Amino acid sequence: MERIRITKEFTFETGHALYGYDGKCRNVHGHSYHLSVTVIGTPIREEGHRKLGMVIDFGDLKAIVKEEIVDPFDHATVFNRNTPHIALATTLEESGHKVILADYQPTSENMVIDFAQKIRARLPENIALHSIRLRETGTAYAEWHAADNP
Repeated sequence: MERIRITKEFTFETGHALYGYDGKCRNVHGHSYHLSVTVIGTPIREEGHRKLGMVIDFGDLKAIVKEEIVDPFDHATVFNRNTPHIALATTLEESGHKVILADYQPTSENMVIDFAQKIRARLPENIALHSIRLRETGTAYAEWHAADNP
């Protein structure tokens, strides 16, 4: 049976600061992220199935990604849990702002690893995560591919 890849795209706004970095990104700043999530599977062939011909309903994939990534990260500020900005993070939270204290440096590279783990945990058994692309700017992105991460 033929395997097909499908992709759903998302956008969200997130601020972050890179603890210990020697460039401008050590300062709190934000990005308009563009996330592409590609899954692979076999289209449903069972006659009468309400999702006949689909690998996964785009709406089902959208719900997973929104719940795990878009909703938590959209308009949040992400800091490395070990950041010296902890006082700033606390002040922001106390003022009603959304803050994420990550167990990693919030680079695009580490974010795609985190996102891949979250999405994989939610996909049905017959669907595999193929790749994720997280575009941080118009000219820069990080990618995660299942083939590179057996």
